[in-house]
Amino acid sequence: MKLGIIGLGKMGNSIAYRALIEGHDVFGFDIDKDSLKHAQEIGVKVSSSLSELVLYSEVIWLMLPAGKIIDETIEKFLPDLNNKKIIVDGGNSNFQDSVLRFQKLKKLGIEFLDCGVSGGLQGREIGFCLMIGGQKSAFEQVVPIFESISAKNGFAYMGPSGSGHYVKMVHNGIEYALLQAYSEGFNILKNSEYRLNLEKISDVWLHGSIIRSWILELTHKIFLKDQDFKGISGQIGGGQTGAWAIQEAYKLGLNSPLIEKSLEIRQLSQKTGGDYGTKLVALLRHEFGGHEVKKID
Repeated sequence: MKLGIIGLGKMGNSIAYRALIEGHDVFGFDIDKDSLKHAQEIGVKVSSSLSELVLYSEVIWLMLPAGKIIDETIEKFLPDLNNKKIIVDGGNSNFQDSVLRFQKLKKLGIEFLDCGVSGGLQGREIGFCLMIGGQKSAFEQVVPIFESISAKNGFAYMGPSGSGHYVKMVHNGIEYALLQAYSEGFNILKNSEYRLNLEKISDVWLHGSIIRSWILELTHKIFLKDQDFKGISGQIGGGQTGAWAIQEAYKLGLNSPLIEKSLEIRQLSQKTGGDYGTKLVALLRHEFGGHEVKKID
């Protein structure tokens, strides 16, 4: 298929790479020249304008930050679209915004799919996990792309418009709580009287323990390099999707204290600089998603 990707940062570039190695034609656009250069180096046919990208693409994949930039970008290329085009939003958009975009574009005869993407930087090599919402018939048309960029059995149709980003929102909330649980446990071990080797502990836990996971694999990888975390801040970025998940829980009359507390700790870390545990969370976010780890003198 002919896939046009708007937003060629780390994740957009990785999606392009996986589509290319599976034989799709990939066109790309980004306002950042370095991103365009890196995309061109892997075989992406870079476009000089959004109009040019839309002209050659069957499916237009947005890999942009959540918010107004998505609506503004769609407005820019909307005059060049026709009812044969399908737009996929692969970013962490609010599911309610996705529903509104779907409704607006549907009136113009344009299909819109919301796709939650998980897998971080490692998705480039092993494939991503994709959670897709929107019109089922539109989803079915894009299956060849989803198959190419996902891990084996790593994509599924979630349901009507908004459901893909809804599921990803809850996924991210769970992620917050898991990261916080590991960080608190290792913080206790680090400060215990036993002078424990955290690399050894994380390694043995990977073999048969109840709490073994990919997050624990990344934790072990971090401890192989360093266990003191001197020179880095414990400030944790992000938090938007977790906040949305908590809001949804309130709306449904449900309690989500673990997710809520982990979000509070993230927000507090921005003010205080955090502690050993939040340093571990920051390093894990960098490991799986390339997120910034702030340095300190």
